[in-house]
Amino acid sequence: MQRTLYFRLARYCITTGIVGAIVFVYYRLIHVNSTTVALSFLIGVLIVSAGWGVRQAVYMSFLSALAFNYFFLPPVFTFTIGDTRNWVALFAFLIAGFVASQLAERARRETATSNRRRREAERLYDFSQLLLVSGNVSDLLATVPSALSMTFNFRGAAIYLSAKDRVYRSSGDFVEVKAEDLRRVAREAGRVENGPRVQLVPLRLGMRTTGSLGIACAEISSETLDAISGLVAIAVERAGALETLAKSEAAHESERLRNALLDSVTHELRTPLTAILAAITSLRSDVSPQTEQSEELMAVIEEETTRLNRLVGQAVEMAELDAKNVKLDLTLHPIGDAISAALAEGTWNQRHPIDVHISPNLPPVKMDIARILKVLAHLLENAAKYSPTGSPIFVSAELQGSNLATSIADRGSGIDDLERMMIFDKFYRGQGQRYRVQGTGMGLAIAKAIVEAHGGTIEVTSQLGQGSVFSFTLPIGV
Repeated sequence: MQRTLYFRLARYCITTGIVGAIVFVYYRLIHVNSTTVALSFLIGVLIVSAGWGVRQAVYMSFLSALAFNYFFLPPVFTFTIGDTRNWVALFAFLIAGFVASQLAERARRETATSNRRRREAERLYDFSQLLLVSGNVSDLLATVPSALSMTFNFRGAAIYLSAKDRVYRSSGDFVEVKAEDLRRVAREAGRVENGPRVQLVPLRLGMRTTGSLGIACAEISSETLDAISGLVAIAVERAGALETLAKSEAAHESERLRNALLDSVTHELRTPLTAILAAITSLRSDVSPQTEQSEELMAVIEEETTRLNRLVGQAVEMAELDAKNVKLDLTLHPIGDAISAALAEGTWNQRHPIDVHISPNLPPVKMDIARILKVLAHLLENAAKYSPTGSPIFVSAELQGSNLATSIADRGSGIDDLERMMIFDKFYRGQGQRYRVQGTGMGLAIAKAIVEAHGGTIEVTSQLGQGSVFSFTLPIGV
């Protein structure tokens, strides 16, 4: 307060100095007519009014009129005027000074208002961008009050949402806005000024009131405050809609996965169970079974039991990978060792010629070789299943920047764009192949989870009728 008083006194002193400087120049240094002196005083009044406001301008108008009368209107050095025309000139100058100072002050106020509204519009834009970050109502309401205070330099802000009957504050120690006042404003849907520079407004969405907003600020226009409340109401409604949509999509995805799992159970698990049941029934119904026939039936039971055990193992492994409950045994290995071991274990090379091309001098890769063998086995098994018997399968490995890329290509029917987006999802199987080729749809999902656990990526490129290329990358070991 004392500092503001000093500033005002300094302005009055500077204004007095300006008048004195004009008198000194025109009385001592340059001798001009009274009209030039009056115009100079008038220009000074305009400059002071534009810079400091109407108070200093009015003061300068009176001071300039006195100085003009005393030094430049005859008889000089007196405050009397001999010629009636000079009285007219003096009053004309005084009126012109008043009018000019008022016009300059109005222009200054309008400029200041325009600048303030421009800054408020910029802050509103920044605030609207912050509102788009969160799609969750609780997270949005937890961050909006502090973001509001930071963006508009408020002392604090609080939001009350009727649906949750809860107040969200910019900070724990901000208590200038009372919870009961926010509830009353939301209930009555009317704007309230509560205490020094504390304003409360309802959050309206059309004709519906969803809550209220309370702010403690230095100065803000009512239009900007209404815009803020409207933005907050829209953001809350948007976040709620996104939550509902996310829940709907989650329910839809859950239903899709459930149907996929049931489909897998129906077409994959029922087959070995049926074979086992038939074999056991035959063994029991045959009173004197032949040794050769018994051996065949026992082999069927053993084969189908192994198949069931493998399916259950895949499900358990997928659950562990999803839960991040897998500890990798990472050691440096050449990728060629993993490829050779995978080709030696499988039977796909009996139905398809395998063309292997590994770039020379490849560095070793830090991997859990047992799990990378599973990745290669799943990819080779897929290539063998979904391509015609006798068509070649191409296996390659090469450097791609700081990663080692391994690719397996087939000459199958290919994958369309829609299926390529879902091919690594759990339980998903190709629309045209799910009844022709056996499988649970977990192989590629397991491969993806293993590769990502190694810090790598896996992807597929395909062209309908030409085949597919599955590629995965692993970071190069140091």
